[in-house]
Amino acid sequence: MSETDYYKILGVKRKASGEDIKKAYRKLAMKYHPDHAKGDKTAEEKFKKISEAYAVLSDKEKRQQYDTFGSTGFQQRYSQEDIFRGFDFADILKEFGFGGGDRFSRGPGGMRFSFGGDSPYGSRARQQQSLQKGADLVYELPLTLLEVATGTTKTISFQHQERSEKLTVKIPKGMISGKKLRIAGKGEPSPFGGPAGDLYIKAKVLGDPDYDVHGHDLYTKREIKLSEAILGTSISVPTITRKELSLKIPPGTKHKTKMRLAGHGLPHMNAKDQGNFYVYIHVNMPKKLSENQKKLVKQLADAGM
Repeated sequence: MSETDYYKILGVKRKASGEDIKKAYRKLAMKYHPDHAKGDKTAEEKFKKISEAYAVLSDKEKRQQYDTFGSTGFQQRYSQEDIFRGFDFADILKEFGFGGGDRFSRGPGGMRFSFGGDSPYGSRARQQQSLQKGADLVYELPLTLLEVATGTTKTISFQHQERSEKLTVKIPKGMISGKKLRIAGKGEPSPFGGPAGDLYIKAKVLGDPDYDVHGHDLYTKREIKLSEAILGTSISVPTITRKELSLKIPPGTKHKTKMRLAGHGLPHMNAKDQGNFYVYIHVNMPKKLSENQKKLVKQLADAGM
C-alpha cells in the first residue's frame, strides 16, 4: 500500500492547529472544487484527496491514529467509509461558500458524490478495498548445516490473527540463509474482507564449529605434517553428512593451499546441482625437534634442500 501524507496534501506542518488545517483545506477546496475548477480534468481527483486529508486531520481521534500508526497502519484500520463516516461535507462546503443544503456535492459533468456516510470514491474503491490482501508475515527459522544439506520437517509457532498458531512445515534441501518458503493464506487477515496475506519462512543457517558456509559452498581446514607436505599424501575429509572423502595432497603443497572437492557442498533449493567443498591445507610446522630429527634436517640442508 502506498504511503499517503495527509499533511503534505494540505500543505501544513505536522504540528498544525485545527484552525490552520481548516484554513488550508478551505483554500484548496476553493481551488479544486469542481464548481470552481471547470474544465480541469484533474480537479475532481485532487478535491477527493484534499477532502480525505481534511476528514482525517480535522478529527482528533483519526488524526491521533494516523500520527501513531502512520499511513499504512492507519489505512489498515480505517476504510474509506470509516474515514468519511459522520463527516457532514454539506455543512462544511456550505460554510466555505459552496452552497447546497443536501448531503451531496456536484462534480464535473453533473456527477454527484455523496459525502455524508459514504466515501467520495464510491463503489469502485470499495471493490478495490475488498480485493486488498492482508499483510504478509515473515518467520525467521534457524537451521543447522545438516538440516540444510538433507532437508527436514519443523513445527513452528507464530502469532496469527492475535493468537498463537502452530504449523508443521517441510523444509526442502538447500534452504540457505535468506531463502524463503511461502505458505499461502497464513498471514494477517485483510482489513477489508479480502484474501489473507502469506506467511514466509525465512532461513537462517546456524554457525558450525567445523565448517564455514558462503552461499552453497562449504569450507573447512585440515592439518598435515611437514613431511607430508613435502612428499605428498592422501587424507580423509568428512562432509557435512559425515561421508568420508579421500583428498590427494600433491608433493610440495604449500601452507594454506585451498583444494576443491567439486559438487560436495550444499544442495541448491529445488535443483539437482550442489555447491563445492573447499579444504584449506595447514602445514603443521614443528616447534621442537628431537636430536634425531635435527640431524635429519641438517642432512637435508647439507644436501641442498
